[in-house]
Amino acid sequence: MEDTGPPAAAASGAPGARVDGAGAGAERPVAKALKVVVAVDASEESLHALSWALDNIVRCHPNASLVVVHAQHAVDHFVYPIAAHGIGIAYAPPSAVESMRKAQEENSRRILARALDLCKERQVDATAAVVEGDAKEAICQAVEQMQAGLLVLGSRGLGKIKRAFLGSVSDYLSHHACCPVLVVKPTKAQVK
Repeated sequence: MEDTGPPAAAASGAPGARVDGAGAGAERPVAKALKVVVAVDASEESLHALSWALDNIVRCHPNASLVVVHAQHAVDHFVYPIAAHGIGIAYAPPSAVESMRKAQEENSRRILARALDLCKERQVDATAAVVEGDAKEAICQAVEQMQAGLLVLGSRGLGKIKRAFLGSVSDYLSHHACCPVLVVKPTKAQVK
């Protein structure tokens, strides 16, 4: 029987391929850098989650990349039908829609600037991204597209009743995100 050499995957140098043996030419699996996505909004809880991630995850994984994500609602989310002569119509003058869009963009810029400043204080390079749509679904899609290894977000500490009526972004993402989700609870001082 003829020896054809190492398996095809190992011979091709495919990621994760390993040639057994302790020789000098032995290949080791290539470790993929951890991509951490932290979802932020205007709340102190989200900044607390970012701070926690910087101190407890990014610091321990020097090769990790950090992406700070903010979800903003689409402008048409704020245009509601109004009754006019018994007919429901949705109308907002273009100037009003443009004004809302600019206000949202400025709000997103402020939120992300605050988050990136926190990263700079801790000497961590981070990138920022704004996603549009319902926060639950937009963040879920973003972590999938970014191929995140971990999603970190804060919890507002809603009670059972509020969570039942309003829904919880953290509950949704912990069940639907394509990567592990770490929910950072508020400190006792933040709850008060």
